Amino acid sequence: MLYTPGQIAGFSTHPFQHLLTNLDDHVLTLTLNRPEKKNALNPTLLNELAFALAYAHFENDVWLVVLAATGDVFCAGMDLKSLSSSEPNAQTVPPPSGPVRLGELLAGLHKPCIAKVQGAVYAGGFLLVGGCTHVVAADTATFSLPEVKRGLFPFQVMAVLLDIMPARTALDLCLRARTLSAADAREVGLVTEVVSVNALNRAVQGLVDELKQYSPTAMQFGLRAFQQLKNLSADQQQAFLQEQFQQIQQTADAKEGMVAFLEKRLPKWGKEK
Repeated sequence: MLYTPGQIAGFSTHPFQHLLTNLDDHVLTLTLNRPEKKNALNPTLLNELAFALAYAHFENDVWLVVLAATGDVFCAGMDLKSLSSSEPNAQTVPPPSGPVRLGELLAGLHKPCIAKVQGAVYAGGFLLVGGCTHVVAADTATFSLPEVKRGLFPFQVMAVLLDIMPARTALDLCLRARTLSAADAREVGLVTEVVSVNALNRAVQGLVDELKQYSPTAMQFGLRAFQQLKNLSADQQQAFLQEQFQQIQQTADAKEGMVAFLEKRLPKWGKEK
């Protein structure tokens, strides 16, 4: 993480410039709010996202995250003009301790994250979509990696795509710069659900409501283990997962879940210290 728990303690006091934040009933909604620039990621917005995701990671009251955007474009990728400019960017949050890499930040969130895609996704915007556990897209949304048209290559995006689709499919998207429809994106695994524009809010809320029924601790344990497995050899994985299962049995959520099951009632989550 690029921030410490102490740094994110004053999260609600920071005046974000390009990111709208709202915490309601354990759901932190982060909305890209730079529609005049197609929500392109400049240094200020990148730092705000890093700070907000660190808050979501450390804050026990946050059970899941929704990533959304204003305007007609979900995200146009990196703001290359801003990134190459010598002009100062607004410092709305504490400076991160290192470079902001969205793929790493989302992988380290360890909480369910839903992308609510209302419009086009380009280039580095794939890092946001590809890093989420769920992606609900309007049927009018499109997805494209145009970097090779500009003499560039989507290196970081390639790594994210390789986690969610076959290598040849990921390479094809990077090499041919095709524009995918929302249905195409679902076919290759980039999108998990496609709905009409009018049904987008309802679909995301339905998924949020479903996920909130389940143990936030269990989901955090599972998502953390999913990432840690990548660094373990095949002969280490089962021993590691057995240890994780032993640990999770000692949590308050596991104990509450078993008692609720025996008492035939709904569990009351979120009592972890």
